Amino acid sequence: MADEDEDLDVVLQAVGPRLKALRAERGATLAQLSERTGISVSTLSRLESGQRRPTLELLLSLARAHQVQLDDLVDAPVTGDPRVHPRPIQRNGMTMLPLTRRPGGVQAYKIVWPAKKPGPDPALATHEGYEWLYVMSGRIRLRLGEHDLLMGEGEAAEFDTRVPHALSNPGPETAELLMLYGAQGERAHVRAGPRRTKA
Repeated sequence: MADEDEDLDVVLQAVGPRLKALRAERGATLAQLSERTGISVSTLSRLESGQRRPTLELLLSLARAHQVQLDDLVDAPVTGDPRVHPRPIQRNGMTMLPLTRRPGGVQAYKIVWPAKKPGPDPALATHEGYEWLYVMSGRIRLRLGEHDLLMGEGEAAEFDTRVPHALSNPGPETAELLMLYGAQGERAHVRAGPRRTKA
């Protein structure tokens, strides 16, 4: 029982920094989060600093406000190989969460991308590989060769990354997307697709 209590304490101690990072990633102030959740600014501040133990009621309100699963706040135990714990990667202002655990082949990521800050658009780049992405929420701008596409929720794209390309979030809200990436040009194998209708 003592070991279980210690494990719970470790999980709960990690909630504060995770809440603070998530709020910063969303570009929200404590006052704005307080308005959305009905939780006082002082309680939110104490939760983030670890001075207050989070309750299920508080965590559910915060998960709804941030539009994440409760598991994302409490770092629920992962399934599969217990020796592997994928950690978020911060890159160019976005957060990438690896969803695959094996080396090589097609890699999958969930990406959370805050709205673009004022400044120049990212430069077009090329590299080896093949990419597939699906917008779960928000909007993504994909510049691909001569094309300039604004993609919304439910839209997908795939492309050879040797074609000059750049991705950005034009806003106004945070975007979330799934991405498959084959560094050596590997592509996802589609075994079924929509049935073609006769004209």
